[in-house]
Amino acid sequence: MVDTSDEWIIKRTGIKTRHIAQNETTSDMGTKAALQAIERSGLAKDDIDMIVCATISPDYFCMPSTACMIAKKLGISNVPAFDISAACTGFIYALATAKAFIESKMAKNVLIVGTERLSAIVDYTDRTTCILFGDGAGAAVVSASEKKEEAIMDVHICADGKYHDYLITPGCGTNKPCSEEVLKERECFIHMKGNETFKVAVKTLTNDVVDILAKNGIDSDDISYFVPHQANYRILNAVASALKLKKEQVVVTVDKYGNTSSASIPMAINDLYESNKLSKGDLLLLDAFGGGFTWGSALVPFAPHS
Repeated sequence: MVDTSDEWIIKRTGIKTRHIAQNETTSDMGTKAALQAIERSGLAKDDIDMIVCATISPDYFCMPSTACMIAKKLGISNVPAFDISAACTGFIYALATAKAFIESKMAKNVLIVGTERLSAIVDYTDRTTCILFGDGAGAAVVSASEKKEEAIMDVHICADGKYHDYLITPGCGTNKPCSEEVLKERECFIHMKGNETFKVAVKTLTNDVVDILAKNGIDSDDISYFVPHQANYRILNAVASALKLKKEQVVVTVDKYGNTSSASIPMAINDLYESNKLSKGDLLLLDAFGGGFTWGSALVPFAPHS
């Protein structure tokens, strides 16, 4: 459908395979990930007292939220459930939200989900975007703990709307309501200024990680795994090189899944977990950048249920 090749895509992005959902909604995928996270947490579904879902590809345009649909499919009711729209930084925004609610004693066990069916909002005639995005979901349970060594060390989230048109879905909102013209111009799909986004992303991600490490007195050698948003291998490599991280510290899954937006960080952590590379106490450095622009980083000791 577009002028490209497998060789060109791999060279420019590092992406070799992607997964595309069929007969499955964003909440269907999010529910599967959530069930696995709850099971691994050692908790019962009734112990979950909040659900936060990060997505830019919700089941429904306005309402209900995808979090509400996940809650319904999980059989969890009478707890807060809401979506966060922070694009590829969504999971870190959800993590920050969970941390805040737990520290303020408004919640004890928060289920956070990053889930995307980006294939539904990608224009497959646009080479700039159609080679990048895939579908997937990941989830985690964030719980209160009395053990300081298990606590989330820090989360930093930020945004700058002046770059809003670099990565945007221009149509079908109140700015450009759905119309024949909007559909004809394919403005209901993701549009991206690739080169401009790349430059801002590398600079911003690097600066953000330098800041969070300095603030917490952490050296890059203290990091067990650097888990960046899996947008593009060239971006990951540029940031890792700038931070002087060793190859074995950097988690790369973009080759297998493509860019899954808010789902990419939890999916990458899950790959570590299922390959038995992740141990209790390992310090994870999370880093993400997405449309808005939004960005964020987090220092998280891995504290599995034991």
